[in-house]
Amino acid sequence: MKRLLTAAVLGLALSGTAQAAIDTYEFASEAERQRYRTLVEELRCPKCQNQNIADSDAPIAMDLRAQIFRMLEEGKTDPQITDYLVSRYGDFVLYKPPVTARTLLLWYGPAALLAGGFVLLGVILLRRRGKSGDVNNGLSEDEQQRLAALLSQKSSPQPPVDKKD
Repeated sequence: MKRLLTAAVLGLALSGTAQAAIDTYEFASEAERQRYRTLVEELRCPKCQNQNIADSDAPIAMDLRAQIFRMLEEGKTDPQITDYLVSRYGDFVLYKPPVTARTLLLWYGPAALLAGGFVLLGVILLRRRGKSGDVNNGLSEDEQQRLAALLSQKSSPQPPVDKKD
């Protein structure tokens, strides 16, 4: 009984995801169907932000899929369709936005931050190495001689001292 209940709960949980965006469009050829699949997988949903419009259940994604199908039926090329969507929704709909003056920070910002972090780490390590390499620790010649004498006295065995009360 426990297995049956577990199977029923699992079946209900999976049935919700099985109803994800299923479009029933009739294509003239398999090449056109492949173009459609490629376009809807390469374009990002404006609402979901981290899903392509093929996987999104948002109403705007459904509208975009229908628009792409309509434009394919009209004979528009992939760049024309992409340009139309970019002009309407901005570079955000592209998973790979073009390198322009507006997107330089997006493309090269992470690498610049990483390089800056390595430079900062190198500067910190060089400064610490310079400080630890200083054996004198800022002692004058006289203080160094007194320190050496004290250290040599401690290291040499000393005769026991008799205490008389």
